Amino acid sequence: MPRPRSRPRILLTRKWPSACEARLAGDFDVTLRQDDTQMTAAEIRAAMQSHDAVCATVTDPMGAEAFAGGTRARIVGNYGVGVNHIDLGAARAAGVAVTNTPDCLTEATADLAVTLMLMVARRAGEGERELRAGGWTGWRPTHLVGRGLRGKVLGVVGMGRIGREVARIARDGFGMRVVWWNRSDVGMAGRMDSLAALMAAADVVSLHVPGGAETDAMIGMAELEALGPAGILINTARGTVVDESALVAALRQGRIGGAGLDVYAREPQVPEALRTREDVVLLPHLGSAVAEARVAMGMMVADALDAFFAGREVATRVA
Repeated sequence: MPRPRSRPRILLTRKWPSACEARLAGDFDVTLRQDDTQMTAAEIRAAMQSHDAVCATVTDPMGAEAFAGGTRARIVGNYGVGVNHIDLGAARAAGVAVTNTPDCLTEATADLAVTLMLMVARRAGEGERELRAGGWTGWRPTHLVGRGLRGKVLGVVGMGRIGREVARIARDGFGMRVVWWNRSDVGMAGRMDSLAALMAAADVVSLHVPGGAETDAMIGMAELEALGPAGILINTARGTVVDESALVAALRQGRIGGAGLDVYAREPQVPEALRTREDVVLLPHLGSAVAEARVAMGMMVADALDAFFAGREVATRVA
């Protein structure tokens, strides 16, 4: 009688929604980590040697060393859209497939970008902090007066799925005029010739480009100065897209009006110079933090693993 075929052994680097963990446990031999902390490079390397698949997140840096010298793992199922934390060239060279989770977090992240726009423009963060600290003395005509978004110009940098959804919400919900800048034409009105032109034209700029060398410190002092003293910068993309030192300087010098950030260059570290400013709204990387989106992301990884180990084409494969 033939021996039963062993199930692929997979590791989840962080805690996932329980429905996703249960789905994976039904199909695979799953290793669940008991603590929900970031793995070290050495731990990730060891996991690649001891498992058939590693299910990583955007918090898990997987440089060339993760794939060096051959691996048992044949696939990395990334829980997230961005894969700039994974050395895709090294993965390909090692014969390791990499997948991601597009589409299912588009609306959640776009909604959060608009939330940040409103919070900065209406000074909502300042107001909540004042009230919680017991400093609110009552309504008065000139207290915490912010700005409206209706009729303003939104500049979208990166017109992928999320950028297009932010543009739609801003246009249809707030009557904003949308201009955009992208490496390729997406067939919408409002395309700008350059990033500099977009920054100069917009009242609010929302960033939706991937991380990586091509976009590292894309937004520096020159771009912030072009945005102007009333301008608002929103970043729900990757923290490395913005030169944080330049942003702090621009805020201190009044060169821009405010910022709303959900991502940071050295997460979870956030510069004190940003944390202490009242004209900045800071969120702890909540872009996809909607229950439905987070479950859908995990299920998409599970679908990719099912297809891969069954020898079928994987629709979400990026390497």
